Amino acid sequence: MNPIEQAIEVTGSQAALASSLGVKQPTISEWLRGGRPIPPVRSVQIERATGGHVMRWHLRPDDWRDIWPELADRPDAPAATPTPTQEPTHG
Repeated sequence: MNPIEQAIEVTGSQAALASSLGVKQPTISEWLRGGRPIPPVRSVQIERATGGHVMRWHLRPDDWRDIWPELADRPDAPAATPTPTQEPTHG
């Protein structure tokens, strides 16, 4: 189950998630289909609406460290993975 599906499940429905975020249900449907990315501000709202069951880094796995660098040191944050432009470090 992808993160937006989890958020829908936790909140009860697409309509309930939309209502809690102050958006229309078709917006949720677009996110679910991958038609448009979830904006950073909505990612934070989804995290709050789901009581932390869906974290913002789940919704924006490719750029959350750039948007919220202060979260990178949290013990529950996902480990950093090298991007294609980064060279892996060898000990």
